[in-house]
Amino acid sequence: MTQKQKSIVGGVSILGVAGIICKVVGVLYRIPLLNIITDYGTGIYSIVFPTYNLLLAVSSAGLPVAISRMMAHHITREDPANARRIFHSALRILLILGVLTSVLMMALSGVLAEMHNRPTTRLGFIAIAPSLLCVCVMSAYRGYQQGLRNMVPTAVSQLIEQLGRVLVSLPLAYVGTRVYGSIELGVAGALLGTTFAEGIALLYMLIQNGKSAHALDEIRQDPQARALSGREILRRLLLVAVPITLGACIVPLASFVDSYMICPLLETAGFGEAAATKLYGAYAGPVITLINVPTAIAMAMGTNLVPDIAAGLARGDRPYVIRETGIGLKMAAVVGFPCSIGMSILAKPILYLCYRGGYSVELLNTASELLQISALTIVLFTMVQATSGILQGAGKQHIPMITLFIGVAMKIALNYTLVRQPGVNIHGAPWASLLCYTASMVPNLYYVCKCTGYRFDVVGVILKPLACSALMGLAVWEIWTIFFGDPGRLNGFVLVTGILVCVAAGAVLYGIVALLTRTVNAENLPGKVQRIVGRFQK
Repeated sequence: MTQKQKSIVGGVSILGVAGIICKVVGVLYRIPLLNIITDYGTGIYSIVFPTYNLLLAVSSAGLPVAISRMMAHHITREDPANARRIFHSALRILLILGVLTSVLMMALSGVLAEMHNRPTTRLGFIAIAPSLLCVCVMSAYRGYQQGLRNMVPTAVSQLIEQLGRVLVSLPLAYVGTRVYGSIELGVAGALLGTTFAEGIALLYMLIQNGKSAHALDEIRQDPQARALSGREILRRLLLVAVPITLGACIVPLASFVDSYMICPLLETAGFGEAAATKLYGAYAGPVITLINVPTAIAMAMGTNLVPDIAAGLARGDRPYVIRETGIGLKMAAVVGFPCSIGMSILAKPILYLCYRGGYSVELLNTASELLQISALTIVLFTMVQATSGILQGAGKQHIPMITLFIGVAMKIALNYTLVRQPGVNIHGAPWASLLCYTASMVPNLYYVCKCTGYRFDVVGVILKPLACSALMGLAVWEIWTIFFGDPGRLNGFVLVTGILVCVAAGAVLYGIVALLTRTVNAENLPGKVQRIVGRFQK
């Protein structure tokens, strides 16, 4: 393993870049998919996915983190034998969970469709169900590689997943919709493509595991280390994985609840069945897909922080834990604030560029308003992911579980209060999400400081990134207003040019201001960049 892979910045950069590429591909994938399955089909597609994501979180969210954390702990203590036992035990559990959840989703597909009052979703549930098995098994190998501090296989497998969806899902969706003339079959084809993509990614991880099968053999074994029994490994895995799984289920559970709540509430507010489905599809499709692009870095950050903090605590190296905690929180803010502000300002141009051919002007304008609000959740989600990773690495995985549960409970209550009001309707959903993540972030930060000994740096983590982002946002807004104006009057080429100019200008300005104000320090960056920035900041 290289030194870069062992650092938090190295791991985040590898997973973060791959994650962003995956999310961008996901956004681009949604454009032709919308044109194939129509706005109504997008609504059906968006109804199926939350159930899939919830079952995926139940079956595979906690154990990979547990594998990563426990392997890092035993490797740090020169105990590769127990690290290997942990992986094999977790793999067996994930295989069983994958089979159970896949069979359960297929068997209950009719019940799930009736619960949504959308019979057209039944084939979609059946088509995507087998991918649960593929992801469960694959997540075991991802946890193994992350425990070795090798983030590359995880990153590559994520890219394979997205490219597989593009290459397989779109043709299958086209055949169902255009050849057989059924939106229901088109949606099912797109979801079946996800199953094929996950299978290809799993095959890649199996090949990678074969190549690195002897990685643990290269680590010296401490002869004094006691061999863990199968029962003890299971107990420890569950002790770590269950709270993490419950915590990881909260956000998918919120989306799952949204998929059941929002359409009926919109109908209560006066929308018909088709209009409610299209409106929910615009929110759960383009809006959520777009805000998920920058949150890929947050996911990478949380993933990398778990074994990093766990290894530091295993060594008893408290200064290291405090330093890495500070870097993790600062990175979350440095990434989250500009992404939130930038996407909120450019919400309308981005949506007009990507989805003008698939949505009406009225629906596009509504989606733009939703994205302007929803974009503000990016920085909150980024901080929640970072703090959750730190707490999980510190063995306090029950804390983010509880805080997210409280946040989601508040979100459900606010959804119910706002969405059913005719004057608010779908606009209540992003405000409920803002409340959800704020309610989770604040107590998470408190417990991070309490558990690690880190003293929260208000200036470095909040005020400096916020000020730099505000300056960047003002510049981007002025550039767009002066040179481009109403996106509805611009053709595709001008829209692309305008967005690229604004993003490039904003990124350059933010980078310069962040370096001048030392919001970003040289020591927090990867090797080559660190040397360049170090000379600049001297």
